[in-house]
Amino acid sequence: MTQLNIGALAALGTAFAWTLTALAFEYAGKRIGAVALNFLRLVLGCLFLGLYGLASRGRFLPLDAPLSSWAWLGASGIVGLVLGDLLLFQAFIDIGSRVAMLVYATAPAFTAVLGFLVFGERISALGVGGMCLTLAGIAIVVFGRRPNTGNAPANRPHRARGLALAAGATLGQAGGLILSKLGAGSGAGAMDPFAGTQIRVVAGVLGFAIALVATRSWKGIASAFKDRKAITSLSLGSFFGPFLGVSLSLLAVQSGNVGVASAIMSIVPVLIIAPSALFLKEKVALREIIGSVVAVAGVFALFLA
Repeated sequence: MTQLNIGALAALGTAFAWTLTALAFEYAGKRIGAVALNFLRLVLGCLFLGLYGLASRGRFLPLDAPLSSWAWLGASGIVGLVLGDLLLFQAFIDIGSRVAMLVYATAPAFTAVLGFLVFGERISALGVGGMCLTLAGIAIVVFGRRPNTGNAPANRPHRARGLALAAGATLGQAGGLILSKLGAGSGAGAMDPFAGTQIRVVAGVLGFAIALVATRSWKGIASAFKDRKAITSLSLGSFFGPFLGVSLSLLAVQSGNVGVASAIMSIVPVLIIAPSALFLKEKVALREIIGSVVAVAGVFALFLA
């Protein structure tokens, strides 16, 4: 199996893991709030990664990694897991999740450009076509969802700011992947993706801790532990998100083209349709089904590229 195929499979596994994470975090976030959710998900993810490292490598922290890896991966954690997420969540408030996610869905294009500039990675014509199909399918799904009343333009006075924040979050996602590949390496000399992810998550924990101190939001963290159902859901999401999903995403960029990996990982809005219909009893529109078919065709093309 080629490196690209390994990377594509890891990216697809990431998308499935992040789909489960999204469902778990949606439930937990409604109960404890976004601030507590963002910080605790990284703390729990770091704990899972530490336990895995202790069992597999005999180290709770990857202190054997070179300083350069800590620098690049730490920067990746700040850019991708802290700044990117903070910008995206504020964009949700300013312009609504539907429009914000549509802007965010362009991350693979930015990632592909950065991958070419930094690593010299090229994408075949079939790969470009697959990326376009995947992004088109995601766009159809996102625009096919009925906006809430709060998404009306009249209720969004900060639309320009929200679009700028969503674009910033998109660049954060792309930049985070590039920085993570610079830090973790690729090929025979690549570091363990779980160890690399732990460095990213440690930096994320520190970044969010600073944000919590600056905004004086510690009170919400303490009260979150009183909600047993929320903590259970949060733990599940942290396992499939910061632990498994982010580690698989690092493996994906280590093993293949970062633009292709980013495109496959971006299909979460498509994958989440089925469980939302089955478990949350949400209605599925014909447009969403069409978008899903288009996106899946794009992913299939990326595997063949």
